[in-house]
Amino acid sequence: MSADLERWRLILGPASERQTGSLNGEAAARDAALDWLYGRDSDLDKRGIRRGGAKGAGDGPSVLDTVEWLDEIHRLFPKETIERLERDAIERYEIADVVTDVDVLARVEPNPNLLKAILRTKHLMNPQVLAAARRIVEEVVRQLIEKLSVEVRTTFTGSRVRRPSNHRRARDFDLRRTLTANLKHYDPELRRVAIERPYFHSRTSRRLEQWQLILLVDQSGSMAGSVIHSAVTASCLYRLPGLKTHLVAFDTDIADLTSDVEDPVELLMSVQLGGGTDIARAVDYGATLIENPRRSIVVLITDFYEGGSESRLVHTVKQLCQQGTQVLGLASLDEDANPDYDRGLASRLAGVGAHIGAMTPAHLAEFVAERLGS
Repeated sequence: MSADLERWRLILGPASERQTGSLNGEAAARDAALDWLYGRDSDLDKRGIRRGGAKGAGDGPSVLDTVEWLDEIHRLFPKETIERLERDAIERYEIADVVTDVDVLARVEPNPNLLKAILRTKHLMNPQVLAAARRIVEEVVRQLIEKLSVEVRTTFTGSRVRRPSNHRRARDFDLRRTLTANLKHYDPELRRVAIERPYFHSRTSRRLEQWQLILLVDQSGSMAGSVIHSAVTASCLYRLPGLKTHLVAFDTDIADLTSDVEDPVELLMSVQLGGGTDIARAVDYGATLIENPRRSIVVLITDFYEGGSESRLVHTVKQLCQQGTQVLGLASLDEDANPDYDRGLASRLAGVGAHIGAMTPAHLAEFVAERLGS
């Protein structure tokens, strides 16, 4: 079978074999691995397509368990495909043992989607599985902090004003000004600029007066991505001089997690996703933490689907804005910032003075830096 026919056979399934021919060797193994996962799709029955590989689908026996399937896809597919297959197993088909089986967790590649699944299912895990899951949490958090901390440091400690300096340090060499000032010494034969006088600049770092940042994070089931990135963002911001950071998670109850904000792994392992949502109660609690209203930023991270009192929420946000507190309502806080939220309630909050939007953790850091510098 040619490579093109093989590709079409993998895409179209067994029904296409009259035209493409049968698969053999690794191609057949790839088809079995794909069928184990995607054969679960209920739409196949509606379209009259029968599959044989997936557990409970078709007439044939299951040939793979989850551990064997993971071993197979790691042998048969490139990294990008493996990540997609693992994500679909976790999110699309909710195959629980991907995150509740020690052997599976030992094989699966740590990634943010797996972390979300762990947070949703850790209440089902025994101590041995929890220990294996914690390895995943630690690795993903390490990757996120490594990326975000650079962006936060750049935002808050990068040069704000550059001024001429007599201190000659290589890192402060002003290339543009030096070239401009010495162009008259250009030698066309050698094609070089003779530098008679080099120029340097000094960096003026941001000086932060004492501010409070209060992160209120909805921990309902749909907000797992926001909870993860809020914890990591809070940890990165917590160490900044002049900024006092609080982290509060809420559903219908409230959990002040500020004491754990330096350890985002421990923080995430203590979060309980799910339950209802009382945003008004969370904002009321956040208001009690404010020490200086004009030096405070309240960031509300939620989908704005209020299970409590909308009128009370709007009233509290209005009071906060009137007293000079910056209120930011975020519909999403993950790497993609794809918002899904109640636009009606969000619009009401914007109408009383809140800033409403969707942004990534890096953009949140920029927003906070701008407010602190104003």
